[in-house]
Amino acid sequence: MKYLVRDRVFGIGDDYWIEDEHGRKAFLVDGKAMRLRETFELKDTQGNVLIDIRKKVLALRDTMAIERGDQALATVRRKRLSLLRNHYCVTLVEGTVLDVSGRILDREFAVEYDGELLAEISRRWLTFRDTYGVNVVREDADPALLIAITVCVIRLAEREG
Repeated sequence: MKYLVRDRVFGIGDDYWIEDEHGRKAFLVDGKAMRLRETFELKDTQGNVLIDIRKKVLALRDTMAIERGDQALATVRRKRLSLLRNHYCVTLVEGTVLDVSGRILDREFAVEYDGELLAEISRRWLTFRDTYGVNVVREDADPALLIAITVCVIRLAEREG
């Protein structure tokens, strides 16, 4: 399933819709203003919070936490040694590690598990200038989690740049 994201400069308090490939609203990214740490909520079309995204305050490297309800799902951080391409490490709560690599700021990267492609993020499928696509490749993958990972990785890369 492909999702379309209107590219914006992230900021606290920014809200924007993510549409499915048919142009229907699928998720709302709700940036929370007036918080001590950077916070986003990923909501469904009825306004139910699916995933919370928060920047960790006490971390040596920039780290973002992904939670569903009160349950931690994953942490996202930049890999220490990545010279040629942007590499991020997503550690799921049960210990599974996902690799995110590519040209993050160009919106050309992939999310993989053990060499298997889970999602591909790209602008090349689209003719709209400020839009990129999130193609969830595996049918059994959680689209909300993969979109949350995409939001985290792009936000962390923008903060570094």
